[in-house]
This record gives sequence, C-alpha cells and structure tokens, in this order.
Amino acid sequence: MNIIDAHIHFYDTPNFDLLAEQAHHQNTAEHLEQEFRRLGIQGAVVMGNGSLEPNAHIYPSFMRYCVNLDHQCFARDQSQRCIDLVEQHLRRRECVGIKFYPGYQPFYIYDDVCRPYLELAASYHKPVAIHTGETAGRHSLLQYCHPLTLDKAAGEHPDVEFVMCHWGNPWVVDAAAVMTKHPNVSADLSGLLEGYLDMDQYKEEQAGYLAHLSTWLHYMQCWDRVMYGTDFPLANMEQYIDLIAYLVPSQYHEAVFAENARRIYHLDF
Repeated sequence: MNIIDAHIHFYDTPNFDLLAEQAHHQNTAEHLEQEFRRLGIQGAVVMGNGSLEPNAHIYPSFMRYCVNLDHQCFARDQSQRCIDLVEQHLRRRECVGIKFYPGYQPFYIYDDVCRPYLELAASYHKPVAIHTGETAGRHSLLQYCHPLTLDKAAGEHPDVEFVMCHWGNPWVVDAAAVMTKHPNVSADLSGLLEGYLDMDQYKEEQAGYLAHLSTWLHYMQCWDRVMYGTDFPLANMEQYIDLIAYLVPSQYHEAVFAENARRIYHLDF
C-alpha cells in the first residue's frame, strides 16, 4: 500500500525533539527518511512553522510544505509585505498550499484579514489547510478553530480547496456536517494519537471514541476527501498507520492513505 503523510511538522526545536522521543522517533531528516522507507511512506506535507522568509522553508526532497501565516500577517502595517512573501512561496513547486492557525491566532477563517490569502490560494490552485479542533496550551482560543467556522468560508470561497486539519476533533459531528455540505472541504485525520501507546489496550479503553470516529466517517461517505496524516512528531508513525487502517474500510485504503493527498495537494511523489 502506498502512503503519503498529509500532515507533519518538521522544525528544529527542543520541544519537537522531545515529542519525537516520546513517540519513539527522532526529529531528524535522516530518521524520517529511514522510517518512511521502512513503512512504505512515499512523502509528506509539512505544515509550516516559524518565519515567512523563504529560506526558512527548505525541506528534504521527500517533503512538500504549506507555508504558514505568522502573526505579522494580521498586522495592518505588514499585510502587503506578508501577502507578497506568501505569493513567493506559492510560486514554488515545493509549496503546495497555505496553513492557517486560527485558535493559536485570534481570527476566524472567514474574517476579511484572511481574504487576500484565500484569493491567492485560489489563483495558484493550491489548497488552504486550517487548524481545527483542540489546541495545545491554555492561551489558545477554541472559538476560532471550531469546524463550523469553515461553513461560512467554504460557502463564500467555492473556488478554494479547504483542508480541515485534524477533522475538527473532537467536534467530528460538526466537521462531518461541513464536509457533506461543501464539496470544496476535505479533511486530514492527523492528531488523533499522541506518543507511543499499547495499541491493544488503547483500542479497548477508547472503544467508544473510536466507534464514534468510525460512525461519522461512514456517515459522511466522503472517502475521496479524507487523508491520512500523523501530526509528526506527536505520534508514532507505525501505530498511526494501524489506527487509520482500523478506522477506514479496506476498500478505501488506497484513497485515504495516498491518492486523495496526491490529488488535493497536487503532489509529484
């Protein structure tokens, strides 16, 4: 089976090093390349962190990236500079989209401050990935990253391909409603596990939660718009493959594990 990880983070920081260790991994390109080869992962999409400067987004050949919008992008005196920088990224083959972090930043995806970036993404035919669902840290605000915020944005921008990162978890019922309503909204299934687990014990203890996820995946019947993703370095990759294979019917594995990401992000691996 071919696999593309549609949602990882690859950033040199002690916090990411620690998260990788807790998941029985290393936060290095060499380790990732080795593990990708072992597990049959052809490549990954990095959700950018850090600066908007182009030289801050140089990745190994088996990765593509979505450029992230930093806090400067939402300051009036910096907006045009940031728009120009984002466009520089979108011109790159390696840049396959834009990543927004509502919740960590105080805006709704339908706010006017986001409009220039959404229009840029549409003009370059590249998707817009949106953080939805729970956040890390007490200082983020959940009201901005609820999946229902995508209802208005997707309706107002039908020419933008939106990717609902983390499938809005734990609000998967609302996420399912948005996806069934809007054909221009996809989702990745990243961020459902953390660390390294005893998977048999996890499946037993979390049987209700996993049944809930499975129920709403089946309810949507959007198997052509759901993507495998891990949120590396948060989770162990081998265990994550096991989890998604457990949740997704086998006839949809090729689509969910690779083909949907290849089509949505216009990937060349």
